[in-house]
Amino acid sequence: MPEQHQVNSYGLRRKISGIVIKDKMHKSLVVECVSHTSDPLYGKYVKTRKRYHAHDELNQYRIGDKVELQEVSPISKTKRFLVIRLIKKFVEE
Repeated sequence: MPEQHQVNSYGLRRKISGIVIKDKMHKSLVVECVSHTSDPLYGKYVKTRKRYHAHDELNQYRIGDKVELQEVSPISKTKRFLVIRLIKKFVEE
C-alpha cells in the first residue's frame, strides 16, 4: 500500500494556487503560480512567475487545471508541495 501524506493543521503551511503546466512525471506535477507586484521605482505592475513541483498521488490532474497547493515536509529532492484540491478543471473549446 502506498504511503499517504498527511496534511496536518499545525504550523505555518503556505497555500498557493496555480495552473498545471506539466504532468509527464509519475505522481508529480509542475505548477506555475503567477503574481503581480508593483515595481518600487516606476510603479508599474510586473508579472512574476514561479514554478513548483507538487505531489499528485492519484495522477488525476492534467495540463491547464487550476489547483491549490499546500506546503509539506520534503517528499523528494524538489517536491515540497502537495496538491490538496482542484479549483477549476480545464475545458478545451
